Amino acid sequence: EILFDAQQSTTQYNETFNAYGNLPMGVSHHKGRLFVTIPRRRPGIPATLNVINMGKVTGVNNPPLLGYPDFLTNTLHQDYSADPKRIISVYRTKVDKCDRLWFVDTGYLEYPGNRRQVQRPALWVINLNTNRRVRRFEIPKEIVEFGYGMPNLEIDVEPGKCDEAYAYIADYQWQGLYVYGFAEDRMWRFKHNFFSFEPRYGRFNIAGQQFVWNDGLFSLAVGALNKDTGDRPVYLHAMAAISEIVVPNSVLKNETLARSGEDHYAERFRHLGSRGPNTHSSSHAFDEKTGVLFYAEVNRNAIGCWNSAQEFHAENHGIVHLDNENMIYPADLTIDNDSVLWVISNRLPIWIYSKLNTTDFNYRIWRQSTEKSIDGTICA
Repeated sequence: EILFDAQQSTTQYNETFNAYGNLPMGVSHHKGRLFVTIPRRRPGIPATLNVINMGKVTGVNNPPLLGYPDFLTNTLHQDYSADPKRIISVYRTKVDKCDRLWFVDTGYLEYPGNRRQVQRPALWVINLNTNRRVRRFEIPKEIVEFGYGMPNLEIDVEPGKCDEAYAYIADYQWQGLYVYGFAEDRMWRFKHNFFSFEPRYGRFNIAGQQFVWNDGLFSLAVGALNKDTGDRPVYLHAMAAISEIVVPNSVLKNETLARSGEDHYAERFRHLGSRGPNTHSSSHAFDEKTGVLFYAEVNRNAIGCWNSAQEFHAENHGIVHLDNENMIYPADLTIDNDSVLWVISNRLPIWIYSKLNTTDFNYRIWRQSTEKSIDGTICA
């Protein structure tokens, strides 16, 4: 069950707290704090961006959630009016190498029968040492009209060069890849067939729920530095797909190239290969320490892996963990700055298509060091 700090569970004007509607989706970790997102897909969500202070939590069950950076920033106006100081709905977050938390506020309420774009989607950057916002960039209409298709982002930054950061944003709905340059304070867009779903792999079978999704580009992961070229590979994939795509980060950082049109950059995106049957993945992340790419594999309730020193073939992909009872639908996977893997599982398909057993633990956060997790697998 989702518990909020007592004074935060108050009714938000015309919305009553609805525990069942509070489905956590994303997790990232920074120095003893866990950032947990609850996108506003139902009314009655006190805060869409939350923090768990692990040092203050006793036991492992039902830690209270605190709105982050504070409760007010997460509060909706009674008339659902726009307010650039407020956060409407967040799916997933990323912590970078410069102690900053990045996320997209979709600006969109996905209430059944009452969907609305409250305000423009925006990219937020918060300094985790001061808990203050350092940047809010409104995503312009020429990039994307609506915000509800942006489930995930990846940050590309070298340590000590914090002002030269780039954010890569996936859009599964409009099948775009949006790049934000922190120094430029601008955003540009890439389009490609590879950002679409793969029709043969749109069928999911999770915990007895069978359904078809057509979600396109869903996750991006920045790989290891190539010392010869100075580039890093960016791995990306659609949700309803089992293929992995790769592109050099120098391509994504090139605003001129993006604006010159798809013909000029299409061939720079390369089909890396197939991960194998049922390897549909929500989030994936690359670990610098081990050189391993980790996947949250929703269609088999597992964490998968591939060592980037090996050829990209299905046979070279391993399973780090699989649990058909407790890890149903690993919705997010992140790696912190200490090479610790964090995963949140939330049984999303049961929540959407059936009904969760509210007496059970439906939401779990998992952690393991990347080195330990690949021990004994093909990825070691």
